[in-house]
Amino acid sequence: MHGIAAIMKERHKTPLVGFYNYTVALTYLGAAAGLLGVFAAVDGKDKCALLCLLLAGGCDLFDGLVARTRRRTEQEKRFGVQIDSLADLISFGVLPAAIGYRLGMRGAWLALLCVYALCALIRLAYYNVTADAMQAGAGERRTAYEGLPVTTAALVFPLMATVQNMANTEAPYLYGGAMLLMSAAFVLRFRVTKPGVRGMAAAAAAGLAVLLLVLLRP
Repeated sequence: MHGIAAIMKERHKTPLVGFYNYTVALTYLGAAAGLLGVFAAVDGKDKCALLCLLLAGGCDLFDGLVARTRRRTEQEKRFGVQIDSLADLISFGVLPAAIGYRLGMRGAWLALLCVYALCALIRLAYYNVTADAMQAGAGERRTAYEGLPVTTAALVFPLMATVQNMANTEAPYLYGGAMLLMSAAFVLRFRVTKPGVRGMAAAAAAGLAVLLLVLLRP
């Protein structure tokens, strides 16, 4: 009851539903990039869709750092967890599937596109449940993930799409194979250590390398 009362009290501080301080700005930007990427894929603009996926990945990489620069209420923290996963579903669940469809994953491939999006959804929902449990407990910080984080899609799929383009083939076997492996990795229970500063720097460097490849593709 106390938690509900606190949430209701927080709601009355603003005439708008939700939170709008700078700690969630990158999350909102990443969600917008993901949605624009879906539109680009539908319009046949492959490169633009891949660039949107990379932009969404960059936003997700640094949104946690930005959020921790401000003292947040418990409601703001929980909102941050929820909105981050919802944004991730658009950017790293729906957008890669839309790109796959654009790259020729039709017919029987549609089943894999659905499985991939569903695995991303399940993983994100499970992450939110465990995050809520941690916050309700001792407030400990997460040091490792169970399974592969969906944000790895921001690196894997632009790379696979670019290699497929360089191979000058319309058969989506490379992209589809990566999607199958990623789907399994999202839901299989294995430990992935949460990256520290060095890990984030390595991810940023890898993202820049993939970005260069995407920009150089015809």
